[in-house]
Amino acid sequence: MATAVGMPKLGITMEEGTVVAWHVELHGRVERGDLLLVIESEKAEVEIEATASGVLRHIYVDPQTTVPCGTLLAAIVDSLDEAFDVEAFRQTHDLAPAVEPARVLPSAAPRTPVDRPARAAGDRVPIAPAARKRARDLGIDARKVPGTGPGGRVTRQDVDAYAQAREALVEVADGVALEVLRAGEEEGDVVLLLPGFGTDVSAFTRQIPALAGTHRVMALNPRGVGLSDAPEQEVYSVAQAADDAAAVLAGPAHVVGTSLGAAVAMELALAHPTVVRSLTLIAPFAEANGRLLAVADAWAQIAAESGPELLARALLPWLFSAPYLEDETARARTVRGLAATLARVAPATLPRVAAGMRDWSGTRSGALAKLAVPTLVLAAGDDLLTPDAEAVAAAIPDARLVSIPGAGHALGLEAPDAVNAALFEHLAAER
Repeated sequence: MATAVGMPKLGITMEEGTVVAWHVELHGRVERGDLLLVIESEKAEVEIEATASGVLRHIYVDPQTTVPCGTLLAAIVDSLDEAFDVEAFRQTHDLAPAVEPARVLPSAAPRTPVDRPARAAGDRVPIAPAARKRARDLGIDARKVPGTGPGGRVTRQDVDAYAQAREALVEVADGVALEVLRAGEEEGDVVLLLPGFGTDVSAFTRQIPALAGTHRVMALNPRGVGLSDAPEQEVYSVAQAADDAAAVLAGPAHVVGTSLGAAVAMELALAHPTVVRSLTLIAPFAEANGRLLAVADAWAQIAAESGPELLARALLPWLFSAPYLEDETARARTVRGLAATLARVAPATLPRVAAGMRDWSGTRSGALAKLAVPTLVLAAGDDLLTPDAEAVAAAIPDARLVSIPGAGHALGLEAPDAVNAALFEHLAAER
């Protein structure tokens, strides 16, 4: 009997992964639960264990190859003596829903997918005729559909997948629907995740799997990010983002925000207190300093003039600590993962959000004393962009401050274990 090993889908948004290395040689013996291979999943390397005991009969995907989730990676058989048709097994199991997903070792952490950015209005879209007709019939702008065909060509299947994803969006205002990704226990307490400036919910890629085991996770991509609508307006205000967050909630939730997402979380608690059960503010600020505003401006300009990889390289020293970046392997992996995240944010979104951040900066400093919900503040010891997290904690009545020394601004990615431990302690206290 042969067991298929497929590329696992490890997160609510993961679509592909890269095989880094096989830890069992071809025709080598493996026991269920042994380390079988390592995959790269955007922002982390993930150890995958064997789901069956036997012999690694065939490897379908070589190291350093990126494939979609569900792709057949290998076959494990009971014995080399049994008959095995390599191609027939591939045809039966490659990309099939029946492929048992590989299990993740407890130390592993998932990532989010690599999506192509939305195209600008004037770009020509390589699109199959059947896909063009399908998009026209469904009333979809084909320029917004990520193509998976050769050279990014949009196929009919791409159009259908995009249409299906759009059906899952949540309308927050007339003509504006936002992408809300969900995971976890349907009966669990709701945790709403709000990402920071210029990023999507993959900012929480190291928190979502842990939270999903005990909570109902809702991860909100704000306007102009991912599949969320991007209305034509000069400013995407923090107050508007808070109203959007309130609109996706059906009842009280534990709200977790990072950086600008923390600003939205505070605004949400002030403007819509009945929907906020507790707050977790990661690397927050009440007043954006000159460095943060300058980086936001540069971020927007580089995004408009260059590609996601160059932008990722430019942002790396601002988001992560020096010791973290000294590891060349981790640095290269982080560049790839961050570039994938940045590609999911439309460049036109960034100046609109930056304008909203400027308008909000300093306007709520005095109001923080009115926050009446249990609050956890997580401060990064080497945060270059929002170094006043301690002041935010001091301004909120009875807020608990946890400082994580040596970590940079991207605290949830650089120090996930410390963040998760503090977050779960906070959530447990508010049950």
